[in-house]
Amino acid sequence: MFRFLPKKQNPPAFQKKLAAMVPANEPNEELTTDLGQNEQMLRRIFQNCYDVVFHSFRLQGDIQILIVYVSGLMDYKHLDEVFLRPIIFHGMPKHMDEFGKVLEEQLIAVGRTKVTKNVGDIVKQVLSGNVAILGDGDNKALLAGIVGWEKRGIEEPASEPVVRGPREGFIENILTNISMIRRRLQTPRLKTEIFTIGELSQTEVVIAYIEGVARESIVEEVRKRVGRIQVDGILESAYIEEFIEDSPSSPFPQIINTERPDVVAGQLLEGRVAILVDGTPNTLIVPVSFWSAMQTSEDYYERFLVASLIRWLRYLYLIIALFFPSLYVAITTYHQEMIPTSLLLTITAARERSPFPALIEALMMEVTFEALREAGLRLPKPIGQTLSIVGVLVIGEAAVSAGIVSAPMVIIVALTGIASFTIPRYNFGFAIRLLRFPIILLAGTFGLYGVALACMTILFHITSLRSFGLPYFSPVAPLIPDELKDVVIRAPWYKMILRPQFVSSKNLKRVPPGQKPGSKQGK
Repeated sequence: MFRFLPKKQNPPAFQKKLAAMVPANEPNEELTTDLGQNEQMLRRIFQNCYDVVFHSFRLQGDIQILIVYVSGLMDYKHLDEVFLRPIIFHGMPKHMDEFGKVLEEQLIAVGRTKVTKNVGDIVKQVLSGNVAILGDGDNKALLAGIVGWEKRGIEEPASEPVVRGPREGFIENILTNISMIRRRLQTPRLKTEIFTIGELSQTEVVIAYIEGVARESIVEEVRKRVGRIQVDGILESAYIEEFIEDSPSSPFPQIINTERPDVVAGQLLEGRVAILVDGTPNTLIVPVSFWSAMQTSEDYYERFLVASLIRWLRYLYLIIALFFPSLYVAITTYHQEMIPTSLLLTITAARERSPFPALIEALMMEVTFEALREAGLRLPKPIGQTLSIVGVLVIGEAAVSAGIVSAPMVIIVALTGIASFTIPRYNFGFAIRLLRFPIILLAGTFGLYGVALACMTILFHITSLRSFGLPYFSPVAPLIPDELKDVVIRAPWYKMILRPQFVSSKNLKRVPPGQKPGSKQGK
């Protein structure tokens, strides 16, 4: 008879060892009025940091000044013109005691300045690309923002191209990314709240939402989940994603990532929250639904009839990408009576030379196709594209000629691969590719019963998922009929009067009625 054992606790020795592994906090000392002592303290903190520059000089023969900055993170032109030139040529006013206050109010023409005497604050700001100016006889330092490191130019994201729409995408600078959103949503109701996450990386993370449109409970949940993250470093938004999603073990992503500012602006207008991470162009959007992963920004830029047709094609190819190989394996292995006689004779003749059953053929070709796709992504772009195309043609033709696999199986796998490329979101498409293998195994073991079992399991799993506490399959389950106009089809803009109710609880109206072309009164 079994009994439930209490959860094993970590012994005190292990907890002490774990605590010792945590890096020490930033220095908490304060500056003194002795500049030499302050410099010695900062040099001790920045020991063996050859890129940290300590530049000291005398002003008017008696005032000692120390400038501390990181080479490569600040703008040298601003340092010369905004800092050094005014101080050297204009000098310090007489009868003024507080050195930092004089610099900030009278000499330094920089918008972002701060006076502090905390050493930890100075270290953090210097490592962020700002300049610290210290004077002898004053226990305060002036911190001025002249960040000027090299950054990538704004261009169209390679992973989200469009035929019609804006051609700009996010870059690795978080301030530039926020400005691109702000340019599209020029309202003070667009709120941006900043967090600093990472014991060593000190990465800036910003949550953005529209006040009065986003549900306050969702915004508070985002604050709570982001604020509780404790880790040594954040290098990409994927770190944040794994810490805050509802079901990390699910293959389906509950958070959307995008590099397009127009996509973020559109999602904010629907009541969602964006999470921007410094150092990466990928922005996270929460909460999302299953149907959000099947939509693109271009759906809203094309005419609604075209967008609706394209959506139906995506849903069709989603089913093909998920079930097509398994249906072929199940029918040819267990349910040959479902195939028309002429087609069955053709398939049988094609498979006559193959020594493997359909299940082994499908797994071999799927693994080969995924390997070629991964190799094409990791190689340099010109070589990768050539390898993907030539590899599929050569390997497929050689395998059929050698009698290792049958020609119908090559066609099935090729159509499945093409269908998977129609899924807009890469992480969602990867979930479909991952699920395809267990479904093929079930089809080869139990036939169509295995496919039906896999279909029901996936549906049960999707309907039980949550994205920040909201149903992942909404508005289909639970059913919200009025919101199906942006799921099954893409209704014209003059018909989408309300925002999605499951993410926005107030200020639902976004389009006043009565704007149908050619009509005087809304239906």
